[in-house]
Amino acid sequence: MEDQLVKEKWVIDPTHSEIGFKIRHLMITNVKGSFGSFEANIETMGDDFMTAQVECIVKAASVDTGSTDRDKHIKGPDFFDVEHYPDIIFKAKKYENVDNDGSYELWGDLTIKNVTKEIMLDVEFGGVIHDPWGAEKAGFTINGKINRSDWGLNWNTAMDSGGIFLSENLYISCEVQLMRAE
Repeated sequence: MEDQLVKEKWVIDPTHSEIGFKIRHLMITNVKGSFGSFEANIETMGDDFMTAQVECIVKAASVDTGSTDRDKHIKGPDFFDVEHYPDIIFKAKKYENVDNDGSYELWGDLTIKNVTKEIMLDVEFGGVIHDPWGAEKAGFTINGKINRSDWGLNWNTAMDSGGIFLSENLYISCEVQLMRAE
């Protein structure tokens, strides 16, 4: 009898996951931030994540850079404009196995401020295990780079000493632990 693959649902374990970013500030250091509220709808055929249908929704208002004033600016119209665009959405489209050793390229559509662009993310698959409480977990490290102005995140200012206040490149860095949904 042939095994039939079953569609499996996975959810993000928010306690063990982080969606973060960094951007060059004053062209000499990086400022880091993260989002505290996010969820994902993920379905795979069996345990094959190369078949995954993924939609990740990040609440833009949950941005945290460690500075209340900076966070207020980022939530405002110069950047995320959370009043009009509360969600940042990523939908996966294509997966490519890079080295047959757990490294992949993930292609998908990123929507910020109602602007959708295709991006590529580097993914390292950590594996699937059962935790001590019986839950089945899968782990991923995800990194990427986008040009923030492609999504209308244009605010910047020239510095008297030359250069600009913020880099155009924004680096994405995520640690994601999924749980198989019951």
